[in-house]
Amino acid sequence: MVPLNNNKRDIAKRFILFALSLLLFGMAFGLLGTLQYLIPGLAKNYISFEKTRPLHVSSVIFWILFAAIGSVLSYVQAYRKTQIAFPILLKLQWGLFAGTTILIILSYFTGKFGGREYWEFDPIFFLPILLGWIFFIINFIATIGTFKNQPVYVWMWATGCFFFLFTFIESYLWVFPYFRNNIINDMTIQWKSYGSMVGAWNMLIYGCGFYLLEKISEDKTYAKSTMAFVLYFTGLTNLMFNWGHHIYTLPTHHFIQRISYLISMSELFILGRIIYKWKSSLTEAQKLYHELAYRFLLAADVWVFLSLVLAIFMSIPAINVYTHGTHITVAHSMGTTIGINSFILLAIVIDIIQNSNNITSNQIKWMKRGFWMSNISLLIFWLSLIIAGILKSKWQMQINKAPFNEMMSNAKPIFILFSVSGIFLFAGIIAVILPILQSQINNAKTD
Repeated sequence: MVPLNNNKRDIAKRFILFALSLLLFGMAFGLLGTLQYLIPGLAKNYISFEKTRPLHVSSVIFWILFAAIGSVLSYVQAYRKTQIAFPILLKLQWGLFAGTTILIILSYFTGKFGGREYWEFDPIFFLPILLGWIFFIINFIATIGTFKNQPVYVWMWATGCFFFLFTFIESYLWVFPYFRNNIINDMTIQWKSYGSMVGAWNMLIYGCGFYLLEKISEDKTYAKSTMAFVLYFTGLTNLMFNWGHHIYTLPTHHFIQRISYLISMSELFILGRIIYKWKSSLTEAQKLYHELAYRFLLAADVWVFLSLVLAIFMSIPAINVYTHGTHITVAHSMGTTIGINSFILLAIVIDIIQNSNNITSNQIKWMKRGFWMSNISLLIFWLSLIIAGILKSKWQMQINKAPFNEMMSNAKPIFILFSVSGIFLFAGIIAVILPILQSQINNAKTD
């Protein structure tokens, strides 16, 4: 593996460390948002909910993107046993992404908005992100060299790179009046681009997950197996079509909805099956050596199953009518974003950092405690959102509705549980992340 230690200027590591900071930042504002939801008007004079929400959402999305980019860059160098082809483009990408992200966060604090749900910032920030991603693609292709006879994770990385570029551009079609002036087409394109964009960054994450599985098991044949490529093509199909369940309530083409229902979440099912089969083949020595990363992969496997069950129910049109726009949708988003994407990324980050630094046994002990705290808290957090969603769906389908405030008041115990579990979830993630950041600080002091 290309050594990541003894090089404090390693750009891939910069992406990862910045990503961890964004995760802490985003979760802090997520926690503030839950408290504001529970106590309306909390800190309104300083930072209102309309600022808190985009600060949370955008920070978490950028955590995923920065961590995925840093992970791909690290593993591509390790796989090819070479450095990134164009270091200058990598530095430019880092500058564009880090600088733009900081400016976006500052714009939220000052109340300057102008975008859509994922990208609530001014559309002008689209350009540096687009340019930085193009630099990323150029470096990836040049470093890989050839796609002939490559394992599945290389194809996943390539697919994620190009499809994110496409869907990111697509998500900004609303700036043109031709698309923006037709509300149905506008909403359809918006949800299509966002749904496929999630599939694109999933490809980057799952590709890195595959590489880590291969590294731990030391079995280089599995990444070229038929089942691995079945997962890849299933994921590709999901990326292109399973967004359709987001627009069941829109008067658009029914064939889109039927296709999305047939293939919904099959990608997660196969991923869970592969991880399950992989873990049974490991020796005890291999498990112990990679124990912490292994634990997060197993946790992601559990959340794949839980998210799959919820997603299947949400994808049934007759049920989706009730769940759409409720806390059940949020529960699915939290389960996949934290339980699957973030836990896989944390497993990858731990693997990369442990290759570049020796994290102390005491730090590992705290990280294990954080692992259990975050998983248990996330389960309670997830269940409380589902219960709150059921209460809201029942209320919104009543002919003679009670006042909204009354419904919210009746659900207050659930929201208290939701907020308390969110606090412990944040504490658990902190216990995992801080030792990693501390080890990097200590390493920088000794360089």
